[in-house]
Amino acid sequence: MTDIVILNGRVITFDGQDAEALAIKGGTIEAVGSTNEIKAIAGSAQVIDAAGATVMPGFIDSHVHLFGGSAELDCANLAGIGGEQAVAQAIRNHNQSLESGEIMLAASLDYHAFGQHGITRHHLDKVAPDIPFAAIAADHHTVWANTKALEMAGLLSGGSVPAGSEVVMATDGQASGELRETGAFGAVLALTAFGGRDLAGYVSGRDPHPPATLAQRVRDKAAIARGLEHCASYGITGLHNMDGNFYQCELLSELHADRQLLCRTQVPMHLKGTDSLDRLEEAEEMRRRYNTDYLWSNRVKMFMDGVIDSRTAYMLAPYPHTSDTSEPLFTPEQFNEACIFADAKKLQIAVHAIGDAAVRQTLDGYQAARDANGIRDSRHRVEHIEVISAADIPRFAELGVVASMQPLHSPAGGLFPPYEPNGLLHRSQIARAFAWRTLRDTGAAMIFSTDWPVVPVDTMLSVKGAVAGKALPPEWPDQRQTLRETLASYTRDNAWVEFSEHYKGRLRAGMMADVVVMDTDLDTLPVENLHQARAAYTICGGRITYQR
Repeated sequence: MTDIVILNGRVITFDGQDAEALAIKGGTIEAVGSTNEIKAIAGSAQVIDAAGATVMPGFIDSHVHLFGGSAELDCANLAGIGGEQAVAQAIRNHNQSLESGEIMLAASLDYHAFGQHGITRHHLDKVAPDIPFAAIAADHHTVWANTKALEMAGLLSGGSVPAGSEVVMATDGQASGELRETGAFGAVLALTAFGGRDLAGYVSGRDPHPPATLAQRVRDKAAIARGLEHCASYGITGLHNMDGNFYQCELLSELHADRQLLCRTQVPMHLKGTDSLDRLEEAEEMRRRYNTDYLWSNRVKMFMDGVIDSRTAYMLAPYPHTSDTSEPLFTPEQFNEACIFADAKKLQIAVHAIGDAAVRQTLDGYQAARDANGIRDSRHRVEHIEVISAADIPRFAELGVVASMQPLHSPAGGLFPPYEPNGLLHRSQIARAFAWRTLRDTGAAMIFSTDWPVVPVDTMLSVKGAVAGKALPPEWPDQRQTLRETLASYTRDNAWVEFSEHYKGRLRAGMMADVVVMDTDLDTLPVENLHQARAAYTICGGRITYQR
C-alpha cells in the first residue's frame, strides 16, 4: 500500500526528465510521473499537495560538524556583532548560568570585532568582567579567552602545544588571549558546558577523556537530537560529519535505535598529524562496526593546515609583508604514507586544505596513493580549497579528486568581507580564490556544503551564495554557478561522493525516499531571493522528519 503521494509539484528528479508527482512506499520511491498517474495509485496514502513548488531529492550536507553545531545552538552567537558595548550586551542577553569551574563559550566572534589590531584577553575582560569567558571564531580555528578563563585552563603564562598550534604571547610575558588551532585551545574547551566532548572529534580525533558519565551522555544525545531536528528543518536528509570518534558513533547509533536519527549520517575517523599511522586501524574498526543506511563510516579525515584569517593556512608564497608561509600539519612523507595506507584499505580520504601549498601537498599525497596502489574509483576529497595555484587546477580532474567547497566561505556568499589585495592574500592569489567555476569547468567533480557551524546549516542561503553571488571588487573573478548545478552539487553529487548514487540522490522508482518539498518553485524565484525559500516537508526513508 502506498504511504505518501506528493502531487502538483515541479519535481526535479536529477534522473532525466522532470515530473509532477511521486509516490512513496515502504521507505522507497514507488513511482514518479504526472499528477494524474500518481493519483491513480494513491489509494488511502497521505497526500502532500506541492502546489507548484519544487520537489527534489533531500539535501545532503557533505561537510558538517554535527555535535559541535548542535552544542552551539545553546551558545551566545556573536556573528556580525562588533564593539565592546555590543558584545557585552549580547553576552548579558544570553544570560547563561555557569556551573562551578565552567567557562562560558560564545560562538562566531569576528577577528576584527574590536578593530583591526586583533582581540586580546583585555577586550574580553571588559565585555565579561565577572565570569571566565571565551569566544570561538566562526572558522573554529581560533579561540580568544579572558584572563579568568586562561587562568582556569592553565594558559595565562603560556603552554607547550603541538606544531601548528600557538598560545600567542603578549609583550608582558603573559598570554595575549589568542589561542590558535586545536592544540592551543583544547584546554579551554575542556572547561565549557559540554566539557569539550562536542569538539573532541575535531580537537583530538579521540573519544572524550575522561569518559562521559551517564548524565553527560544523556545531555550530549539530547543536544545532537536537537541538532538533527535543526538540520531536517532545512530539507536535509543526509550529513557527512567531518570530525569523528567512536563516542559520536555510539550516540548516533542510540539515536537511530530511538528513531531520532533524522538525517542519515556518515562519520569519519580523524587522523591528526601528531598521530602514529597505527591509528588508521581504528578507521577499519569504525567501518566494521558502523555500516548501515543511516549510520556508516568508511572515510579518514585529516587537516593539512589552518585558515587564512589567522595566517595558519599553508601558502606557497609568504603572507603579504611577512616571511611566513605557515606550515603543514603533516610532513610530506608522513602524509603520503597515510594516503597510501588508507587508499590500500579502500578507505575514502578527505583533507582540509585551504592554502595553495596545502592543496598541492594534498594532491601530491593522492598521487602517491595512486602510484603505489594503482588507479581506482577512490573519490578522495579536498575540503575548502580557498586558494589554489594555476598549476594545480587541472590536477583535480586528472587525478579524479573531488573538490568539496562551501559557497558561504567565499566573500561572494555575503557573510564574510573580501580580502584586500596584499592584505592577507596577494592579488595573484585572489584571482584563484574560491574557484568553484574555474574548477568545475576543468571537469572536476564539485560538491557543495555548509561546514556548519562555521556558517548556518541553512541550505538555501548557501544555494543563493553560489548562484546569485555578491558583487565584489574587480580583482575577484566571477565564480557563480547555475541553479541546477548548485542543487545537483547539494543532492545528486553528494550522494555520488559517498558511493550511494545507485540508491540515493535521484528521484526514480526503487531509490530511497529521501525527499524535500520546498515552499516555492525555485526555478522561477529570482536568484536574489533564493535564501527566502524554505523546506515545507522533509522526508527521510519515507518518514516525514520535518513539516512546516
